[in-house]
Amino acid sequence: MLLDKYEQEGLFFNVNFKATASEAGVATYRGELVLELGDIGDAEGRRKPPKALVYQAVLLAKDDKLIMMAGTLDTLDQLPLFIDTFKADFAADMNALMYVVNITKPMIVELEGIKFYLIPLRGGLTWNEMIEEFGLEKSDFKGQSAADKVVTANGEFKTYKPRYETLSLEQAYDFTADIKREVHGAV
Repeated sequence: MLLDKYEQEGLFFNVNFKATASEAGVATYRGELVLELGDIGDAEGRRKPPKALVYQAVLLAKDDKLIMMAGTLDTLDQLPLFIDTFKADFAADMNALMYVVNITKPMIVELEGIKFYLIPLRGGLTWNEMIEEFGLEKSDFKGQSAADKVVTANGEFKTYKPRYETLSLEQAYDFTADIKREVHGAV
């Protein structure tokens, strides 16, 4: 399966879960997704931490194609890196939602035939922001496995039609700023 391949290639980092859904051939993942592997750190081939990640990624794969993905990028510059790394696995009708820390307005950018819904996010969790964006409630997931919750979110994604402006990637760069992720931790 596609997600098994990603795991074997070391593309999963800080895994929340990887599981199969109740629908045959459907697998899900939540956790960080590696965009750029870390350098080899020692003589035994162990790697340093990744250089670039999709934070809090949510992946849904069916029959070795990605049919849904969501996650958070630090900068818009990382979107082409994501596409270059994973485009061979995109389903023709993949749903893609990216929260991007350094953009100043929501927008749609179409690349490789896929509409990427891009939304600014300074702080917060991809999953929570996504289900709020789709208008889902906790009751919509009642009694479902973690994997089936991702399937439910994708079902809602299929009807998601925000009225964001559609821009080229070049135009989207006009709406970036020097913005950093808000980090909250122990005091």
